[in-house]
This record gives sequence, C-alpha cells and structure tokens, in this order.
Amino acid sequence: MIDEVDRKILSILCENAKIPIRELAKRVGVSIGTAHNKIKRLEKEGYISSYRAIVNWAKAGYTITAIIEVVISGGKLLELEKMISEFPNVLSVYDVTGESDVILIAKFKSHDELSSFTKTLLSLEHVERTNTHIVLTTVKEGSCMSPSI
Repeated sequence: MIDEVDRKILSILCENAKIPIRELAKRVGVSIGTAHNKIKRLEKEGYISSYRAIVNWAKAGYTITAIIEVVISGGKLLELEKMISEFPNVLSVYDVTGESDVILIAKFKSHDELSSFTKTLLSLEHVERTNTHIVLTTVKEGSCMSPSI
C-alpha cells in the first residue's frame, strides 16, 4: 500500500526521473533519507519498474504514428504478440477484446516504411488482417499519469 508521500514521489519521478534526491525530498517535504528509502521501497515492491528517457520521436524523424489493429488466427496469439513486440518500430502491443486481437502503436519515418511494415505483418502466418489508423494530431502522449493508487 502506498501513502500520499509515495504518490507525490511517483508523480515527481514521472515528470523527471533524473531529479536530484535533495530536490525531490524538498518538494515532497521529507528528509533525503526518507525520500531515498521510499524510492527504494517503491522499486522493490514493483511500483517503479524502470527509468527511461522520453524521446521526441518527431525530432528523430519518426513523424508518422500508426495505431494498427491485428486479427490473429490459429491459436498463435501469444507467439505473434511476442514476435510483433520485437519489431523496432513498435512502441506498444496490447492484447485486447473486440473485433481485433491485438492493437499496436508504431512510429515511422515515411509512408513507404509504414507500407512495408504493414506488408510484413500481413505476411506473417496466422495474421488474418490488419486495420491501420494514422494519427493526424497528437494531443497527449506519454507513459505518466498522476497516480491515485
């Protein structure tokens, strides 16, 4: 179980995982030792699973975001999800309910790259069909939210 101080720590780390422990402790209103111990406990208990850089994909040339629905047959869902998750352009893979089995989010530098990726997906055994949505405008993108755990 986490408390209000833990929630504040998670929120601050989500905004900036490189914040100095001294500054984090000051913003939360606890000692440096308390902040350090709380972070270590949050890591140990799995509330914090890793630290990552947030990449500006558009600046890196990946200006196309695609949300792709995939229908898979033959009981090979888990195997194909794992395979798809290893493609370099794929950011997220979701096992979902509904008409599709999988939804994935991927980034591309060009329409040709997206086209090639889609054809590769469709060539995989047990992939029945795909439905691709191209994002026109990104309103919000990220992996952080204010926790109310």
